[in-house]
Amino acid sequence: MRCIRQLFFWALVISAGRLFSQNALQIPPVLSGGQIQLNLQTGSVQFFNGQPTATMGVNGNILGPSLILHKGDFVQMHVQNNLDDTTTIHWHGMHVSAENDGGPHTPIAPGTTWEPGFTILDKAATYWYHPHLHKHTDAHVSKGIAGMIIVRDDEEGALNLPRTYGMDEFPLVIQTKDFDADNQIVVHSNNDDVVMVNATLDPYLDVPAQVVRFHVLNGSSQRTFNLGLNDNQTFYQIASDGGLLSEPLPLTRLLLAPGERAELLIDFTGQEGQDHYLMSYASELQNGIYGASSAGMMPMMNLDGYNPNPLNGTDFNILQFHVVAPTANPVTAIPASLVQVTPIPESQANVTRTLTFSPASPGPNQLNGKFLINGQSMDLDVINYTVHLNDTEIWELRNMSAISHPFHIHDVQFYILDRNGVPPPASEQGRKDVVLVRPMETVRFITRFEDFADDAVPYMYHCHLLTHEDDGMMGQFVVKGPDAVHPDAASTPVTVFPNPSSGDFMVRTGGLDVRSSVVFDQLGRQVACTIHPVNGGLQVTIPRPGAYYLKLFSPAQTVIRKLIVQRPF
Repeated sequence: MRCIRQLFFWALVISAGRLFSQNALQIPPVLSGGQIQLNLQTGSVQFFNGQPTATMGVNGNILGPSLILHKGDFVQMHVQNNLDDTTTIHWHGMHVSAENDGGPHTPIAPGTTWEPGFTILDKAATYWYHPHLHKHTDAHVSKGIAGMIIVRDDEEGALNLPRTYGMDEFPLVIQTKDFDADNQIVVHSNNDDVVMVNATLDPYLDVPAQVVRFHVLNGSSQRTFNLGLNDNQTFYQIASDGGLLSEPLPLTRLLLAPGERAELLIDFTGQEGQDHYLMSYASELQNGIYGASSAGMMPMMNLDGYNPNPLNGTDFNILQFHVVAPTANPVTAIPASLVQVTPIPESQANVTRTLTFSPASPGPNQLNGKFLINGQSMDLDVINYTVHLNDTEIWELRNMSAISHPFHIHDVQFYILDRNGVPPPASEQGRKDVVLVRPMETVRFITRFEDFADDAVPYMYHCHLLTHEDDGMMGQFVVKGPDAVHPDAASTPVTVFPNPSSGDFMVRTGGLDVRSSVVFDQLGRQVACTIHPVNGGLQVTIPRPGAYYLKLFSPAQTVIRKLIVQRPF
């Protein structure tokens, strides 16, 4: 089956003349408003002749609806897990509290509903949602759970930009996958030789002969795309991960690593009846980037299963554009300017952290092993950093391995200061939450930790090559501030350990005269659990994963401690 697909791919690459792709691009439906229901479910898709492919999706067989949200609005999410597996949903790039972030410490068990609610604080940009369960992220994303989030704000609304979803504004979720002989998706594979956009194979899209806007997401597990048009026509980047740029940036190439997003304008004015292709010019990728001829910085560094693969180091089509008649009210001009972008001055930083990426097993075979951050692998019971609320920090990322790593941090957007001491290209000078760090490269960024503090629930940082993330190339930090610890924490000696745990907690009361105790969930509902007195305190057992609050009542005061129950592995 793989040989047949590869032969078909090469037929697409070398055939001459006008070539029409096979399938109309699927456009995900839209959900908006203050109440959003997301049902995580299994499904199947007939990608190839023969056996259907088992998939996972949100409100459907594969992928999920696009969420269009507005800055300043409050949104209540209802995430129902109808899978057989525990999972999570992370709002990638969005600035929300740690308990709403959807990281590994907020698992959603099968048959349960997670209901985070938060105000949209983000600038207009393209974000996305996907699972983030420790050691299982790649499986759930590869099988199909991912969706786009489009945030609008007043600044974006004042610009003359296309914004009629499905007519002159389109989401493009670009992914590569590997399929076995039975047409099933292979997880943790380095032979991802099938390209799809919005879960559509060999897609085409009818676009009007005018300026068209694309929200582009690299949703692949590992592959970096070097985007461009087949005729080297200029296109315009108007936004990076977390916000609009100061002005449209004319480009013929845009590098997009896993997890990165960009908003693009393409001017098809006067081109009715013509065809164009969005391509990846992978032949131009330097070695050491997943997608180049060699995934390692030197050709002798082999990655198992990486070759032969017709996508590696070769230019290939991603999506065909067929230009049709313009809409009734077309946008026909690229705006001269966009919004004011104000990077954080380096002089405002009060903390600098250094994170070093290294292979667990150095040497020519390192690509087939695990990768570490500061010599450590992910441990859900270890907080790697404590950040203080309202601090401005510089993070220095040093890649001492032979492969590039797209680094992602939760909670915040950042501004790239430099790459090996050189200012970043214009395409990376906006707000970012993912940055590709090449082999033997040092990247510095600056960010500010605002609004949210929680001493119990951490945020993540990690490589967004999902195989690396699942293998432990991840760490976690908590943000401490005035609201991070309950006000009575300093005056009472109550401690809880381990926290997080798999459900069993030891509570040391430190002599506090506890008369009664109760556990509530995040909605204020009392939880059925077991509380036993032991020498020096209490033993608390909570049977279901989630975030809870233990209240201890004494004659003098009430003490509250947050308890995090995570799924054991």
